[in-house]
Amino acid sequence: MTPPSSVTPLVFVTGGVVSSLGKGIAAASLAAILEARGLRVTMMKLDPYINVDPGTMSPFQHGEVYVTDDGAETDLDLGHYERFLRTRLSGKNSITTGKIYESVIRKERRGDYLGGTVQVIPHITDEIKRCIDAATEGYDVALVEIGGTVGDIESLPFLEAIRQIRTERGPEKALFMHLTLVPFIAAAGELKTKPTQHSVKELRSIGIQPDVLLCRSEQPLPDGERRKIALFTNVPEKAVISAVDLDNIYKIPMWLHGQGLDQIVVERLRLDAKAKPEADLSEWNAVVDAAEHPVDDVTIAVVGKYIDHQDAYKSLAEALKHGGLRQRTKVKLKWMESQDIEREGDKALEGVDGILVPGGFGDRGFEGKVLTAKFAREHGIPYFGICYGMQAAVVDVARNVLGLDGANSTENDKQSPHPVIGLITEWRTASGEVERRSEDSDLGGTMRLGLQEQRIKPGTLAHKVYGKDIVGERHRHRYEFNNRYLNQLENAGLVISAKSLDETLVEMVELPQSQHPWFLACQAHPEFLSTPRDGHPLFVGFVRAAREHKAGGRLLKEASA
Repeated sequence: MTPPSSVTPLVFVTGGVVSSLGKGIAAASLAAILEARGLRVTMMKLDPYINVDPGTMSPFQHGEVYVTDDGAETDLDLGHYERFLRTRLSGKNSITTGKIYESVIRKERRGDYLGGTVQVIPHITDEIKRCIDAATEGYDVALVEIGGTVGDIESLPFLEAIRQIRTERGPEKALFMHLTLVPFIAAAGELKTKPTQHSVKELRSIGIQPDVLLCRSEQPLPDGERRKIALFTNVPEKAVISAVDLDNIYKIPMWLHGQGLDQIVVERLRLDAKAKPEADLSEWNAVVDAAEHPVDDVTIAVVGKYIDHQDAYKSLAEALKHGGLRQRTKVKLKWMESQDIEREGDKALEGVDGILVPGGFGDRGFEGKVLTAKFAREHGIPYFGICYGMQAAVVDVARNVLGLDGANSTENDKQSPHPVIGLITEWRTASGEVERRSEDSDLGGTMRLGLQEQRIKPGTLAHKVYGKDIVGERHRHRYEFNNRYLNQLENAGLVISAKSLDETLVEMVELPQSQHPWFLACQAHPEFLSTPRDGHPLFVGFVRAAREHKAGGRLLKEASA
């Protein structure tokens, strides 16, 4: 193992009592404060499920699949981490049980263990420790979140690994922070500390004594309960932190800083020499101030296919809010199921200030997305299509402007007479002929993943929004704009506003502003690069267009402001 003198100090974040207490947000908030004190901070997530990554998991079960620059498909908590930090993360920062076992089995088959018996201890735990070191090397401090709750059988190897790290490296290199629930029982009119006591008891039974407790509750933790929890859990009273419910997650850094959490971490991990004496949280204060004092509001319809499980669109929802923060505008989201548009028509879209159609996979609800794009195009409502939302817009123009009956994506109709969207291998061949993928072929099955650069056409809306010639965005998709229809669609009025640097793939399309005030769609997922402090140009521009639409076109252009 790495010598203790050279390893990065670690804060391990565990959770107890129930899931969904907000470990990721709490950990990211602490990381933001430590970064505001001048420290170089990174984060990682250890997930106990056996899937190698979330890429093949249903959004209804797992929520959003977050994509990093290097193309890793990761847990949605990495989105929280990147929204709170300036640090860019990678696949190394998202580890699952599946990844760990896959690596160990590969080593065993290669003969690395010299025929020895492969066991959870030490082989699995050593691999976990190796992954933690690989992801955190070179930083002043790192926060490591362990998924699930204490007591889950699948989390035990991770908990054993972090117990070993503490034992091997000492308390100055590893700190345990435990998030737990302090429920309010309305009938008794009391906060109950017993669940927290039992959760800490469970941790201690496997050799982990928390250094800090974050107590999640509906109201601030009274001093009496704080002292009681400290007494029964052997945690210093000042390290029993009240994690109260707040109406805005971006207030959490200030709330935790106000209780001295960052100072506890700095002192325990001996970071005084590297950390600034005070945290500069001015940027976060500005974010909260913009959210609490809006000068305008807009209603945006989000027409997708996972609406009943909005965690599938977590980054998207946040990016829309970020776009509003940049201009002190409250963004109200009207979630709409695309299948409802298919069944009931587009009447529900009336009265909104902007329409966004997000990504997705499969044919369910696709026709509703096409109808949505058509409605926005014909009624002059600002439209923002992302990934599948771009493909729906292209299909609409092909069918309803160009007149190509049956135009579709081959994802939904392999026999479409006009496959305006398809796998690259279905249209880009040496002979130039359309090649139909056979059912037993895996050609084109690989996704385009991760950060890729694109060149934006001057004079377009996209160029005006970005203010740049070349930009990088993260991708997650298999199907592409079929270049065999490019000239026809351009002649029908569709503007190809961005292409890949090698000019082979269409990245963005739009309608001329002489025909539509703001109609833009992109193949990438710009929501993955939006942060509350900076926003993202496309979301800022879209919200601005929605404000103009709401004002009936009378709102002054703010692009030059």
